[in-house]
Amino acid sequence: MFDIRPVAYVIGLLLACLGASMLLPLLVDLAEGRGQWPVFLESALITMLVGGLMALSCANAVREGLSIQQTFLLTTGVWFALPIFGALPFVLGATDSSYTDAFFEAMSGLTTTGSTVLSGLDEMPKGLLLWRGLLQWFGGIGIIVMAMVFLPELRVGGMQIFRSEGFDTMGKILPRATQISSSISTIYVSLTLACAGAYMLTGMNAFDATVHAMTTVATGGFANYDSSFGAFGAQAEYVAVVFMLLAALPFVRFVQMSTTRDMRPLLADSQIRVFLITALVLVLGMTFWRMTLQGGSGEPAFRKVMFNVVSILTGTGYASQDYGQWGGFAVILFFFVGLIGGCAGSTACSIKIFRYQLLFSSIRTQLRRIRSPNGVFYPRYEGRPVSDEVMSSVISFFVFFVVSMGVLAVILSLTGLDFITSLSGAATAIANIGPGLGDEIGPSGNFAGLNDTAKWVLSFAMLAGRLELLAVYALFTIRFWRA
Repeated sequence: MFDIRPVAYVIGLLLACLGASMLLPLLVDLAEGRGQWPVFLESALITMLVGGLMALSCANAVREGLSIQQTFLLTTGVWFALPIFGALPFVLGATDSSYTDAFFEAMSGLTTTGSTVLSGLDEMPKGLLLWRGLLQWFGGIGIIVMAMVFLPELRVGGMQIFRSEGFDTMGKILPRATQISSSISTIYVSLTLACAGAYMLTGMNAFDATVHAMTTVATGGFANYDSSFGAFGAQAEYVAVVFMLLAALPFVRFVQMSTTRDMRPLLADSQIRVFLITALVLVLGMTFWRMTLQGGSGEPAFRKVMFNVVSILTGTGYASQDYGQWGGFAVILFFFVGLIGGCAGSTACSIKIFRYQLLFSSIRTQLRRIRSPNGVFYPRYEGRPVSDEVMSSVISFFVFFVVSMGVLAVILSLTGLDFITSLSGAATAIANIGPGLGDEIGPSGNFAGLNDTAKWVLSFAMLAGRLELLAVYALFTIRFWRA
């Protein structure tokens, strides 16, 4: 019989921690004097009470090992349960949001998507702005742990290729998660503090620097102003580019560097090299296009291109300018750039660089087999042969991604959205990018004007995309539960 208690225990503990974290924006609101602190107190008590009762009632079923069904359910259950309670401050607070909008905002935050339904951010109480930043910050470290512990064990989307990377606890999921969390947390907090300090040196006040550091390192993209990064100067944009790129690199390499004091793990990783080369080529190509065909001038044109390309490539979703006004070529390029993503084991989202490496390796192998039918060729990754199981997982992921995006676009169009909004909305949600295309959900707009049905569809897409699709879809199959 399937035992749900170990899953409920972990979810309960995480809910209790989420509730406790609501005390931080409570203190900020008390200091600001906006009268929102009872909202956070009430939300914290509800969340901690529910989480604590869940954990206590299921504590007698805790064990180190989890079955495959329990692991799948835990992975999806955590990312579904936390937004339910993370939405409470938006419902009860000054935003006066409906629960649909509040859940959308919380899901967007915890999945580090960055799509928002809120406007008037410039005048919003700081407690709520901090809560948005905290949701993304928690989501960022949660994504890293999930990518390094759960997805390799679940063999989702080719992630099993990283099963031996960096940590080994003999397949015991919960001890492994605890070990990796403690190791990653030091790096994650250090990067956040460094980013906040760099932002302050550019002239940001301490509050803006802290919140934007959290959403930058999480590659989430929630900003404190309706104009996003357009509210800040050139120096802040350069700082953001550096830390968005760092956050899109595999955190296991940072752990290895801090342990061995050796840069070679970082420099030798082919995934990192391909990612950085891709970013460089895209930035230089778009800059050349803007300067030669659009008459952009020098450093400002280069900076705007670099910032926005890196923001979309890493899935952060900040915008310093409405790139939708740069012309049709830019719109199409940004659409496809968002479908690339960063490195596995980072806070970045979308398809991920390593999958493209494996796909191109497989294509190259097939071409060699056509040219030399009697030869023996295998796809390789970092010099190692790639198993058929891994390649099958990667190809399946690509197929599911494209089909899911198409189905979501059709469903969104049935709710009354136009073609551009439907297609880009589906892409930005399932790839966890943030802004879409067009006047409504583009970089100068938000998702507030969409109907409630579309918002729930997009919320599901954000969850499925962040968990690499198959980890969620498996729960809807009868055979999975009979296994």
